[in-house]
Amino acid sequence: MKTLLFLAKGFETMEFSVFVDVMGWARNDYGYDVEVVTCGFQKQVISTFNIPVLVEKTIDEIDVNDYDALAIPGGFEEYGFYEEAYDEKFLKLIREFDKQGKIIATICVAALSVGKSGVLKGRRATTYHLKGAYRQKQLKEFGVNVVNEPIVVDKNIITSYCPETAPGVAFKLLEKLTSTEQMEIVKRDMGFDEEYRN
Repeated sequence: MKTLLFLAKGFETMEFSVFVDVMGWARNDYGYDVEVVTCGFQKQVISTFNIPVLVEKTIDEIDVNDYDALAIPGGFEEYGFYEEAYDEKFLKLIREFDKQGKIIATICVAALSVGKSGVLKGRRATTYHLKGAYRQKQLKEFGVNVVNEPIVVDKNIITSYCPETAPGVAFKLLEKLTSTEQMEIVKRDMGFDEEYRN
């Protein structure tokens, strides 16, 4: 199982790293077949707060048929996130993943890219809910049935409403790629299962 982890300029590192770490634990400690391939418009992507990250692939090298899922961290407008997150080339990639019924997992405002692509029209989703819920209002303008819940799953699409939900989205993606039982093992061993914390 291969996940394309797409980094638009101005992405949040916390929302990016959860996908790398959760899938990394699953692969390294349990041998799960969950590879992550990083991607951006350029080989070096500058995150929110100006941390440079080198990606493995550029968007022009991507064949959707090679991947089982698309993961998208959110980002900050002040750092240029929407310049690439709303780029038609990326929106086309999102449409192709959805057309093939492949999983699309987003954190926070990354749901706005999916909304803008048109694939969330008439479907349930969420996005950043604080500061007057202005991002949720934007998502609604794309014809989305906005639900004010931490994580919302509508068929193949996972959306969430703030950075705090990042691990939950990564675990939900792992669950969809493997099984509930396999995901629960990784979640427990990473310390996210309250029953096993003490």
